[in-house]
Amino acid sequence: MSQAVRPSAGPARAYAFPRTERHVLSNGMVLHVAALRRLPVVSALFMVDAGAECDLPEKAGLAALTVEALAEGTAIHDADSLASAFERLGGSLDTGIAWNRAEGSTTVLTPRFDAALRLVGEVMRTPIFPMHDVARLRDERLAELLQQRAEPRGLADDMFARFVYSAESRYALPDGGDEQSVRTLTRSDVQAHYSAYFTPASASLIIAGDVVGESVRALAEDVFGSWVEEGSAPGAVQVSSAPFERGVHLVEKRDAPQSELRIGHRTVPRRHPDFYAITVMNAILGGLFNSRINLNLREAHAYTYGAFSMVDWRRYGSTFEVSTAVRSDVTAAAVQEVLAEIDRMRETRVDPAELSLAVDYLTGVFPIRFESTAAIADAIAAREAHGLEPDYYDTYRERMSAITADDVLSAAQRHLDPAHLQIVAVTDARAVRASLEALNLGRILVYSTDGAVMT
Repeated sequence: MSQAVRPSAGPARAYAFPRTERHVLSNGMVLHVAALRRLPVVSALFMVDAGAECDLPEKAGLAALTVEALAEGTAIHDADSLASAFERLGGSLDTGIAWNRAEGSTTVLTPRFDAALRLVGEVMRTPIFPMHDVARLRDERLAELLQQRAEPRGLADDMFARFVYSAESRYALPDGGDEQSVRTLTRSDVQAHYSAYFTPASASLIIAGDVVGESVRALAEDVFGSWVEEGSAPGAVQVSSAPFERGVHLVEKRDAPQSELRIGHRTVPRRHPDFYAITVMNAILGGLFNSRINLNLREAHAYTYGAFSMVDWRRYGSTFEVSTAVRSDVTAAAVQEVLAEIDRMRETRVDPAELSLAVDYLTGVFPIRFESTAAIADAIAAREAHGLEPDYYDTYRERMSAITADDVLSAAQRHLDPAHLQIVAVTDARAVRASLEALNLGRILVYSTDGAVMT
C-alpha cells in the first residue's frame, strides 16, 4: 500500500480588516466605528493618551495607579454597585495601562450596549478616587514588587530595562513603577494625573460590533459630547541608552539552580521604516519555536526548555531582547551561543526556506488575531496609539511578504548591535562569574535584587 502524498499548501486566503469609520465629536474627541453585523455583540473601548510614558521617573507607576483606581467609584456609583451594574448588563469593565495609552473597555450584547456605554462614560468622566482605595491599590503594588524580587523572570525583565535605558528615561522602570516611586504616590497625585491627561483632546472611543455608524455616533455624542475638560499634552519621553558598553550584570540569587538570562539593547521606535524587515529578522533569529536561537539552545545543546527573542515595540524607543532560563553550569556556554547566533544573523543571508517559513507564519496567523469584537477594538486602539497609517492592517501581509533575504540581512546589520548588548543574569554569581569572565564580554558587575551594586 503506497503512502499518501501530503498535499502542498494552497495560496493564502484574502483578508480584509473590518472597515472603520472615523468621526470627531463636538468636543474634539475621536470616534472610530467598525460595524460588524455577524453576531449581536458590541465592544466599546475608551482610550486616552495617558499611558505609563506620561509618568515622571520619580512618579513612575502613577499612570497605572490612576487607571486601576478608575473603577473604585464614580459620582453616582461606588465600586460594588458599579461592578454590579456591569454584571447586570452581562459584561464587565476592564481597565489597563500600556506605555502609550490607558484603556477602559467592555463587551455586551447589542440590546445592552446603550446602557453599557453610558456606564463607561460615567467611569471615565466622573471618577472620585476614594482615598482608602487608592492607598489599598498602592499597597498592593508594593506587595507585588516585594514578591517579584523572589521571582527570577520578572526580576530579570525589570533589571534588564535598568541596564538598557539611562536613569533619566521613564522606560528604565516598570510600567507600574518601582518601590521608591510607588511608595510616594497619593490620591492628590492620582487626581492631578487624571485632570492633566484625561481630556477629550487626547481621548478616543472605539466601537466594534453590531452597530450602525450614525446611531452610535449620536449615542457617543450624547454620552461624551458635553465633556470639555482641558489638560496637558504628554511630553516627549527620554529614551537615551544607559552609559554601558557591552557588559554583564549579575543579579545575585544565592544558590539558584538556574540563570534567568536577558540579552539585548535599545533599538528603533515602532514607526521606523524597517519595522517589517526587523520583524521578519527577529522571527528567524528567535521569534518562533523553530527559530535559530531556540533550535540551538534547546534542540542542539539541551541548555533550556525554550529560548526566544522579541522586539518590545514602543512609541519612542524599543528594545531587542533575548530571554531564556538555563542551568547555572551552562550559563556562559548559553550566552556564547546566543552571541554567535546574533553574529551569524548579521554576517550571512538567511536561506529561502527560513525566510519563507517566517513570512508564511507571520502572514498566516495575522487574521486569527482579529476573531472577536474586543480584539478588533484593541487592534484599532494600537494602530491609533502608535500613529500608524489607516490602512496598516489592510497592507500588513503584502508588506511582510515583500521582505527579502537582503532586507533581513540589512536589518540585522543596522539594528543588531553586539557592541552594546547588555547581558543580564539573575543567578548565583559565585557559580557563573568565572566562566563568564573567560568570555571577555566586558565589565562584570554584581547587584542585589533591589539594584544596588555589590561588586
